[in-house]
Amino acid sequence: MAAHPPVLQGRTALVTGAGQGVGRGIAARLSAAGARVLVNDLDADRARQTAEEIEHAEALPFDVTDRGAVAAALQDRRVDILVNNAGVPPGGGRPNRFAEMPEADWQLQLSLNLAAFMHLSQLVLPGQVEAGWGRIVQISSGASSRGLAIGVAAYGAAKAGGESLVRHLAVEYGPAGITANSLALGLMEGVARAGDPSVDRLINSVPIKRLGRPEEVGAAVTWLASDDGGLVNGQVIHLNGGTVFGR
Repeated sequence: MAAHPPVLQGRTALVTGAGQGVGRGIAARLSAAGARVLVNDLDADRARQTAEEIEHAEALPFDVTDRGAVAAALQDRRVDILVNNAGVPPGGGRPNRFAEMPEADWQLQLSLNLAAFMHLSQLVLPGQVEAGWGRIVQISSGASSRGLAIGVAAYGAAKAGGESLVRHLAVEYGPAGITANSLALGLMEGVARAGDPSVDRLINSVPIKRLGRPEEVGAAVTWLASDDGGLVNGQVIHLNGGTVFGR
């Protein structure tokens, strides 16, 4: 029996923020599925290192919040699969209660987690429409649908805006063969660290009693990007080990 080709063979995927953590895990799984991966990161060295470590990959460093830089990087490139993963400002951002949050901090969250997603989507959609096939995946967070007392109100609001955009894109572009979905992540390795008492308490509240792994997010993205995932459109899928909201 002839072997089946990799499920994403012939597709080109752009993964933003892919120089480390979840983004790197996504890029690696898409590459393993046969996709050519454009590895974006604000840090050019991180982008190059990731691209060198996986197959079928090219480093494409640019600032996702700079529409001009995004347009220049994507000029004459067709992106079949957009994974909007970049979402943490350099230095990790500054958690703060909203009334005390400087305007520059919450504007940065809106720029990085909502406006950048809009820029990227506008720039890749025409090529996807022309091809009659496309996938858009937003990496979101449980903070988009659950109030948290950890100073991330602006981050959660921006992620919720991205989820809303996904629902509209799904309806507008579904007839053109394009799907749009969000993956809302829970506690992840590389962001939270087991062994810290406060983190361990949070892990204990997760039914599977562990942190999520970047490669697990990559597996979910790969399935959504494949033809087998084509029925899923306009959805927010929570990857959080079974955490129940409202606790």
